[in-house]
Amino acid sequence: MSLRLLHVHAHPDDESSKGAATTAYYVAQGVRVRVATCTGGERGSILNPKLETPENEANLPALRKAEMAEAARILGIEQVWLGYVDSGMPAEDEELPPDAFARLDPKVAAEPLVKVIREFRPQVLTTYDESGGYPHPDHIQCHRVSMAAVDAAADPSAWPEHGEPWVVPKVYYDMTLHRGRFAALDAAMHEAGMERPYAEWLTQWSEDTDRLSRLTTFVPCADFFEVRNRALLAHATQIDPDGRWFAVPLEIQKAGWPTEDYQLVRSTVAVTLPESDLFAGVRDAEPGNAWSYSI
Repeated sequence: MSLRLLHVHAHPDDESSKGAATTAYYVAQGVRVRVATCTGGERGSILNPKLETPENEANLPALRKAEMAEAARILGIEQVWLGYVDSGMPAEDEELPPDAFARLDPKVAAEPLVKVIREFRPQVLTTYDESGGYPHPDHIQCHRVSMAAVDAAADPSAWPEHGEPWVVPKVYYDMTLHRGRFAALDAAMHEAGMERPYAEWLTQWSEDTDRLSRLTTFVPCADFFEVRNRALLAHATQIDPDGRWFAVPLEIQKAGWPTEDYQLVRSTVAVTLPESDLFAGVRDAEPGNAWSYSI
């Protein structure tokens, strides 16, 4: 069986900061992995102090496309753009730009993703939960568009010109960046007698016991954390190589939290939770054996 995994992300760099070790883990198994990137990250900021120049600011859209291409090469994935425009991160009293991705009707904006789903026919799709993982308007919209596209891709009456309907067997929310993980890594650094990089951050981050309780799937991908880091560093304008993303040595990460974590939200194949494989139930699914799971 040819296995196919589709990640849907809001911006270039999200595929490398969220679930990239999972991606590399499955690519190493021969799984085809495709990333659908909703926007070009045009309204992002340069987050690497060494690259904050007027020239880079002016060329940011082109730089982000080049960075995405390099990250895709490192991860060994296919990548497509859905063609929407970054909404930016508006201030509390600021309106979204007229052309912002987050202003669109999700059921309409789902069209290009429906086309991708029907062409690629993934057995597994990952996206963000209803909070977006954090409250960026494009991340919240990415969730809405992803779920609308999953529904529409299965509906023969929706955009029939984009191919035969496809029911995605398993849909997940990427939940890797949760407080429990950072608290465990911070504690591991303390036990190793090293500076705690997340101590102050954690004091400002309320306990997310509900988020932890939602985790269903723990992918054992520690051997691919180094690939994840290289992919993330390819987004040079978006990450400070001296920042806290890289403050914890890989060996401590591997021991302190060796998985990337997900919540299964839909399945048409039989599953037993918790699980450690996004394709659990898909690899040995029996044709015509009806089963349904949804939160």
